[in-house]
Formats: sequence, structure tokens, C-alpha cells
Amino acid sequence: MLVSLDIQDFGLIDQQTLEFSSGLNVLTGETGSGKSIVLEALQVALGGRASAELIRTGRERARVTAVFEIHTLDVLKEKLKAWGVPPEEDGVMVMARELARNGRNTCRINGQLVTLNIYREAGQHLVDIHGQHESQSLFNPDRHRDLLDRFGGLWSLRLEVAKIYHKWRQLVSQLEELHRGARDRLHRLDMLEYQIREIDRACLSPGEEEALNRERNLLGNAEKIAALTGSCYQVLYGGEEGMPAVMDLLGRACRDLEELARLDPGLSSLASSLNGILYQVEDVARELSRYRDGVEFTPGRLQEVEERLARIRDLKRKYGDTVEEILRYREEAAAELEKLAFSEENALALEKEVNLWAERWQQKALELSHARREHARQLEGAVARELADLEMGKVEFRVHFEDLAQPSAAGRERCEFLISPNPGEPLRPLAKIASGGELSRVMLAMCVILAAVDELPTLVFDEVDAGIGGRTLSAVAEKLADIANHRQVICVTHAARIASFARTHFSIYKKVQAGQTITRVRRLDDEGRLAELARMLGGRDADGLAREHARHLLEEAQKHLGCIS
Repeated sequence: MLVSLDIQDFGLIDQQTLEFSSGLNVLTGETGSGKSIVLEALQVALGGRASAELIRTGRERARVTAVFEIHTLDVLKEKLKAWGVPPEEDGVMVMARELARNGRNTCRINGQLVTLNIYREAGQHLVDIHGQHESQSLFNPDRHRDLLDRFGGLWSLRLEVAKIYHKWRQLVSQLEELHRGARDRLHRLDMLEYQIREIDRACLSPGEEEALNRERNLLGNAEKIAALTGSCYQVLYGGEEGMPAVMDLLGRACRDLEELARLDPGLSSLASSLNGILYQVEDVARELSRYRDGVEFTPGRLQEVEERLARIRDLKRKYGDTVEEILRYREEAAAELEKLAFSEENALALEKEVNLWAERWQQKALELSHARREHARQLEGAVARELADLEMGKVEFRVHFEDLAQPSAAGRERCEFLISPNPGEPLRPLAKIASGGELSRVMLAMCVILAAVDELPTLVFDEVDAGIGGRTLSAVAEKLADIANHRQVICVTHAARIASFARTHFSIYKKVQAGQTITRVRRLDDEGRLAELARMLGGRDADGLAREHARHLLEEAQKHLGCIS
């Protein structure tokens, strides 16, 4: 249960600590005294929406701290362990949240910083708050489906339906994307196939262009090359008219130098060097001879080379600056072609998978539908019994189902709560027939039913008495007392009848201090409760009749509490 709530610089509250008890806790006060501020502080302490506007004027920060006993909340304790939040030895959990004017806020559980998502999830295990506008949510049929699924314990089954639905939608989106791109894909396939064929027909090889350029240069200068080669060879071996050959001259010089070396050994190295030159010139002459014999002038071959180079230039213009780049483009095109061809096959496989997941959704959604209809009958009976206790015994309550045209994450159907307030009147949606008081009681009935299902330790009601009075108000008060016998209940009320059933009663009031308005919360003793109930009944503290009426309400409440304890 909620043990305490500490509020600092929040709204009109400077510093206030509320210590709650088990059973029914009520907060009362004049209209505008600040009762809603206390509940808003509790919502923020549980991870609800917060803004800098909630910080007290003149302060930079606000802080709210809620202390809970969590001895029996095994699921929450397991989650805290998974989040790495250290447990408190005395079985309590401390949730603290600090708001700053710069928009930043910090969340701590048992002193450890946590994310807002973790903080909020922890709060969802502790308190269920039903605000002044909560009854209006009953106008929304989507809310009705949520309530039915909670009542029937169908939420895990609904999550399975949603998981299958989202998988199916993902596959459908992929298939639609494939179909949308079918024309572009076919066009791309044709283009890639043409490009690959064009490159393959060219039979390119790396380094080919460079070799062809060299060959073209040779073929284009074949006559000149042959003449120069022949001339060089002639000079080296044959000699020119009137002049001996170079080889002959070098041979003569070598012999003379060898003779000198015999006379002067110091010239041996020169003789050796000159012999080396002779051999080198001889090698050059032989290579020139072979080169000359290999040079052929073939006009047809030159044309072939020119045509081949022209084809390579055309491919380079389309696919890359070099033969290597053209071949690389061909590999990339082949890979893309294979991928696109696979997409065609994949589309067929994807269609089968879409149908498979659609069938899975149908089966699971049908299971959920059957379970909903079964639990709807149980909910109708449970609501009828609770409404009878709330002076609405003649009201007929039904859960109406309507099939959806398209699959959804929530199942095959929507459901809507219908009521007939008076015998003989047709069943109609709550939004069209229920009064404010009827809505409050239907909401209270749902809360009573769902409290047993959800097992939340604390229920909070904000002015559940709105729009009701007389015997109905007494019935509501007794119903709240019955709930408080099994759950901690915190209730903001203007009704003395409800307040008389409280185990703990807080009075909220405003005062001006040092020129500033502040909200104060006072836990009432027996005399204080009597005075507050008298005020709520319309009399002043000194008014004996009002005090007597208040005393009578307290006595009646004690009798009822004695009966249910």
C-alpha cells in the first residue's frame, strides 16, 4: 500500500507529508482548496505527465516522494531485480521524482536513478487512479474492449494477436513494396541483361587496351622500324660503303689492347672492359636481327586493332574509364541481376508467408473472440450485481459486439457497453443515455470488478460522488468501504456520507502566509473529523444540529464497518 507521500514546492504546497493507512483514506476540503494538487502530486510520483508549471512560484525545483509497502508484489520485486534496483530491507519501495524549471526531471527508485519508462512501469503495479474525467472514457468503445479484456484476463492472448498482426502487416508491406516496384524491376532486369551480354561479347581481358595501343604503334610505323633496324644492324655487323663494321673495329681494338696489357699488366682491366663492350654490342646486334625478322607490315591487322580499340572506347564511355572498371561493372551488374531475379522468386515465397500469418491471425483472433463473448456474459452478470448494490438494480447492462471490416491488432471485433436505465427502454450506448451520476456508478462498478482482477494494492477515486445523492450516495459510500476492506482506497470527496466511512481523514485548506497562498493538509483526530463532517453538511462548528448529524453519520458508518470486518 501507499505508506506516505511527501510533497515539496509543488503547486501551492511548500512542504507537506501525508501518512496513509490501510482501508479508506479520504481527502476533503472546500472547493479550490487544493485537493486535486495532492492527487496530481501522486500521479507525478508514479511517473505521470509533469511540467515546470507544477513547480511552486519562486522555486526552481519541486520534489515528490512516495513510499510503498511491496511485501506481496512478487512481480514488481522481480522487475526491480531485473532493473538492478536494490531492495529495501524493510520491504518498502521509495519512488522519488524531482522536477526542474529547465524541463529536466530525475527519477529514483530506492535512491537509484532510473529512466522515466522504468519508473512509470513500476508505478503501474502500485496504484490505479480514477480521476474526475475517468467516467468520460466510458464513452469510448475502444476503452470498453480494454476493460473486457482486463476483466477476462485476456490481455496476454490479446498481445499474442497483436504480435501476429504486426508480423502480418510487416510482410504485407514488403509484398506491396515488391508489387509497386515490379515494372521498374522488370525494366532494370532487361537493361542489366543487355549490358552483361554486351560486355561478355567483347571478351575483354585486363591489360588488353595497353597491349593493343603498343601493337597499333608498331603496325603504324612498321616500314620505318624495319629500315632503322636494318640500318643499325648493318652498321654493327656489315659496315657501310668504304667503312668497316663496328664489330670489326671493336674486335681489332680488343686485340690491340690485350697486346698492350701483356706489355703493361696495369692495362688488363681496360682490356677486360673493352671485351665486355664487344660482347654487349654483339648481343644487341643479334637482338636487332631477331626483332627485324619479326616485324611484319600487315595492313589488315592494323584495321583490326583500330576496330578493337574503338569498341573498347565505346564500352569505356558506358561502363568505366578502363577495361578493369568495365569488367568490375559487369560483376556488379551480374550480382544485381541475381538479386532482382531472386526478388521475383521471393515475391512468391512472400505471398505464401503472408497467407500463412493471415491464417495464424485468424485462428488466434477467433480464439480471442470466443473468449471475449464468454467473459462478456460473466461481466454483464458482475456489473448487474454491482449496480444493484449502487441503487441501479433495474438497469440492464449488455456487451455488444460488432465485427471489424479489417484485421486489427486488437482482434476481430469492437465491443460497446449498452445500458437500459429503465425497464421497457431499448439498450443504447452509454454516451447517449447515461447521466453523470449513472456514469459514475457504472465506473465504480467496473473499478470494483477490475480491482479483484488486477490486484492493484491501492485505488484512488477523485470525486466519485459527483452527481449523486440520497440513498445512492449511501450505497456508493458503503461500496467504497467494502472495497477498502480488501484494498487501500484513497478518495477525494465532497460527501460527508463517504467521508464518515474513512479510517484516515485528511482536511485540505488554504492559508496566506508571508503574502503567499499555501495549501495545507491536516490529518484529523476524532474531534477534527466531527467538525469537518459538520462543515460538509452545511453547518458551522458551533451548529449543534450539524454536529449531531455528523455524529450520527459516524455511528452508522462504524456499524457498517463492524459488519464487514
